[in-house]
Amino acid sequence: MVAKRLDGKVCAAQVESELVERISKCDSLGIKPHLAVVIVGDDPASHVYVGSKVRACERLGIKSTHIELPADATEQQVREIIESLNQQNDLHGILVQSPLPSHMDEESLTDMIEPSKDVDGFHPQNLGRLVQGRIDGMLPCTPSGVMRMLSWAGVDTEGKTAVVLGRSRIVGMPQSLLLGAKGVDSTVTVVHSRTKDTQKICANADIVIAAVGIPEMVKPDWIKEGAVVVDVGINRVDDPSRERGWRLAGDVHPDVAQKAGWLSPVPGGVGPMTIAMLMENTVRAAELSVSQEEHS
Repeated sequence: MVAKRLDGKVCAAQVESELVERISKCDSLGIKPHLAVVIVGDDPASHVYVGSKVRACERLGIKSTHIELPADATEQQVREIIESLNQQNDLHGILVQSPLPSHMDEESLTDMIEPSKDVDGFHPQNLGRLVQGRIDGMLPCTPSGVMRMLSWAGVDTEGKTAVVLGRSRIVGMPQSLLLGAKGVDSTVTVVHSRTKDTQKICANADIVIAAVGIPEMVKPDWIKEGAVVVDVGINRVDDPSRERGWRLAGDVHPDVAQKAGWLSPVPGGVGPMTIAMLMENTVRAAELSVSQEEHS
């Protein structure tokens, strides 16, 4: 068996094509979806991600504001920018690119973002809605992108055993909530660094979502024949055979493709979906701003 490709690029293109009509409707109402991205410091990967987000905005006709601060900027400077962006009525989404420099409290800065503009879906109010089983808040982009990709591939989740490797508030925990939600109805196990018999737990799973940040940790003998495997990891590993001296690797070993029924590639799997869902959240925030104006 060779796994079918959970192609994030194809799925993301479909999401974007569906957004075009919604953006056009916003435009006809005099609302232009608008995303602000704040980046602090010179982390190369962060600048690549931000560039991808800005290009996606350009493709779709979403206005983007790009605010760059040096690594030695103060937390107060970032707070003042967030406060200012919160007050802008023509701005619908605010994203503070992670990671921030170590002298900043990332969580408290995220908490400052107006929940209706929290297009990353990390504000306690949006995560709290998710815990309640509600999806009327902003959903975190990577976990919701994974769910959209599973739906796109026609993966049956009802009653299936799902394992989520990792318990971060950005991916692992919201992913487990979405998989266990009514209508999805998987039976979910969260595996983390203190879990015993991780390999055995994964080997019994119908669906495995790997989000731990350890290159090629998930080996073929961790996966049962025909399982659906989603690789959220993206890691830079040394590779002298490459001209640049490194390559990108996921959390899943490439040989898993010989055993899984479906496997998302790295790159080209979850990454494009994360950006597509960010665009969808931005458009949704713009649409909600229209309905709030109508009711005010």
